Amino acid sequence: MASSVRAKGPKPKRDRPLPSGTVTFLFSDIEGSTERWEKHRDAMKAAVARHDELMQKTIAHYGGYVFKTVGDAFCAVFNDASSALHAALDSQRALAKEDFSAVDGVHVRMGLHTGSAEERDADYFGPAVNRVARLMSVGHGAQVLLSGATHELVRNDAPKDAVFSDLGLHRLKDLAQPERVWQVTVKDLRSDFPALKSLDTLPNNLPMQVTSFLGREQDLEAVKTHLTDHRLVTLCGTGGVGKTRLAVQIGADLLERFTDGVWIADLAPITDPESVASVVAQALGVRQAQDRPIEEAICHSLKGKQVLLVLDNCEHVLDRVAALVDAIHHTCPNVRILVTSRQPLDLGGEKVLRLDSLRVSDSVALFADRALLVNQTFCLNEDNAQVVEDICRRLDGIPLAIELAAARVKVLSVSNIDQRLNERFKILTGGNRTALPRQKTLAALFDWSYDLLSEQERHVFNRVAIFAGSFSMDGAIFVCAGTDPNEADLFDIIASLADK
Repeated sequence: MASSVRAKGPKPKRDRPLPSGTVTFLFSDIEGSTERWEKHRDAMKAAVARHDELMQKTIAHYGGYVFKTVGDAFCAVFNDASSALHAALDSQRALAKEDFSAVDGVHVRMGLHTGSAEERDADYFGPAVNRVARLMSVGHGAQVLLSGATHELVRNDAPKDAVFSDLGLHRLKDLAQPERVWQVTVKDLRSDFPALKSLDTLPNNLPMQVTSFLGREQDLEAVKTHLTDHRLVTLCGTGGVGKTRLAVQIGADLLERFTDGVWIADLAPITDPESVASVVAQALGVRQAQDRPIEEAICHSLKGKQVLLVLDNCEHVLDRVAALVDAIHHTCPNVRILVTSRQPLDLGGEKVLRLDSLRVSDSVALFADRALLVNQTFCLNEDNAQVVEDICRRLDGIPLAIELAAARVKVLSVSNIDQRLNERFKILTGGNRTALPRQKTLAALFDWSYDLLSEQERHVFNRVAIFAGSFSMDGAIFVCAGTDPNEADLFDIIASLADK
């Protein structure tokens, strides 16, 4: 099952009210199902149908509601944690009694997590949903995993033969705070499993994130799909739109696919383009040999490996990045490269994806989440929801701008923030103390992009800034008439500005 639960799937019929408030989620999928489908297509149809029948029956027996199925994966919700636990264990018992030898066995991994989530159109959204999906994904077939929250609720109300094993703290693929993971077994089910497939056990250098990942689930799935079809994908977008956060999350989601790891090189702090290869080599753990350039050493190290290499914040050292990426692309067939930049590399075989601003609903959710971090009394409600929505619209759905605005709820009401947005360069300041200067204020964010323009690009940009909205090429020619560049060069400059 894909780690994001927004994937499309048929919604089972609802014959009773949906659980609400604090609920317990049970997520499951068949381990290794893709390989089994390739080997035993006809037999898998019957096996999955029987699996679905058993899961549906057991979940319904304990009062659960299956709100989504994605392939062979089940997403179910329960009013109480105890019912969810009994459903998981009884489902595993029922599956263990079946003869699935025709498809080399059907081994189902399950994850249970308790929390609050938003229900919309018979579907659930929010951090709790993402958390249970990540929890389930680190397990193995026939294994039942519980979050710390669920374990606290069920440990005194579990079957008598249930054994809870503390598997320790693990970084899940949502990259947020570590989760204490518990395994539950009963005497007639398997109890020995390999180590969890968490960020702590798989090769990577992905940084832990201190805030939740919100609003990019569809983009997440789209980029992962493109990385299956293309060896080089460049994620482009304006400053502050969330390219880095999305790229890091993609790396976490794809860890299992790359046996030699997911490695990220942050090029943002670089001031000397000549340092690009050295920074990438350090991220990969590659040492420079005396008899070859560092670029050649990188390609030699990666040749034959299955690696996802993430090159983050490349716009200011684009030429050097392009040269290195081109070399890796031509010599390392099993390496996938994900680049984040404000403009493409313009290389052969490059798949360019434009990252748009957040939708209004996702922008509002982001504002509310970040506001709560700085003001525990903040609550999104009927009285302020429209104002928050207005703030997010006026900030064009740019995540960094929204986060800077949300940080102001420490001293201002949302109405005051909205009223002061006409002076947004004054109010949207005070970003993360350890962030790069261009990520601390909205003005610095735009200054950074503007300073990266050539002299001619700045001239044209200043001229076309007279237009309040979009403009035509004829309009650009008109406002630039009588100045340098000439009309022939103007086409290239406008195209370059569009790329950036």
